[in-house]
Amino acid sequence: MKHVKKVLACALALVMVFTLVSCGGEEKDAGAESDKAYVQDKGKLVVGITEFAPMDYRDDNGAWIGFDADMAKAFAESLGVDVEFIVIDWDNKIMELEGKSIDVVWNGMTLTDEVTSAMGTSVPYCKNAQVVVVPKDKAAQYQSEDAIKTLSFAAEAGSAGEKILKEMDCELVSVQSQSDALMEVAAGTSEACVIDLLMAGAMIGEGTSYENLTYTVALNEEDYGVGFRKGSDLVDALNQFFKDAYANGTMMEIAEKYGVQESVIEQK
Repeated sequence: MKHVKKVLACALALVMVFTLVSCGGEEKDAGAESDKAYVQDKGKLVVGITEFAPMDYRDDNGAWIGFDADMAKAFAESLGVDVEFIVIDWDNKIMELEGKSIDVVWNGMTLTDEVTSAMGTSVPYCKNAQVVVVPKDKAAQYQSEDAIKTLSFAAEAGSAGEKILKEMDCELVSVQSQSDALMEVAAGTSEACVIDLLMAGAMIGEGTSYENLTYTVALNEEDYGVGFRKGSDLVDALNQFFKDAYANGTMMEIAEKYGVQESVIEQK
């Protein structure tokens, strides 16, 4: 009898083990829901941005517009969901994604090694460069990389511009946004700043709020991409959307609206 009880006990233990394994497998599958399904289930794509004309900025009524903003709206529509824009600390963009406070980083983001190793990223969709912005009356003095090394700079924390300036060992103050970097130069608290070429084209020079500023040296060439959580199936969905939007003319139509058509990369 003792032998029978022992056999029954072992059998019961094995059943419990298999049950736990089975439950664990089901739980894993439930937790492995696709990012696309997650966004569609909640009915909203949450887009992390900073204020960055001509990519993401507010119109006179406070609504978000710009090339990236309009493309994000169109992508959300293709998924059958609404879109919500949230201003984030650019230096914390990876943490914001992983914590699911946002679903995507879509804001003229340079495809750096740090970005591509930490996020699932789209194909490149725009060409850009990091450029040095100085007062117009001093531009002639700063036409080379050697000349600008003597300047004090402002740059957005976590940006490609900040990274380049650190590598060049320049005097640097890190600020919250590229707009803040421009204000530093306009106010004279920094002698120069480094911002995206696309922003420089929209924000400085004749007819803008910064008519007395101009850009001189381009420090690099780079590609913009869109970032999702690592392994997200939204990457493939966006890449297909880019391809379709380029083919049907939507992408170039939006680009022309914001004057960035020369930077758009053909989507094949």
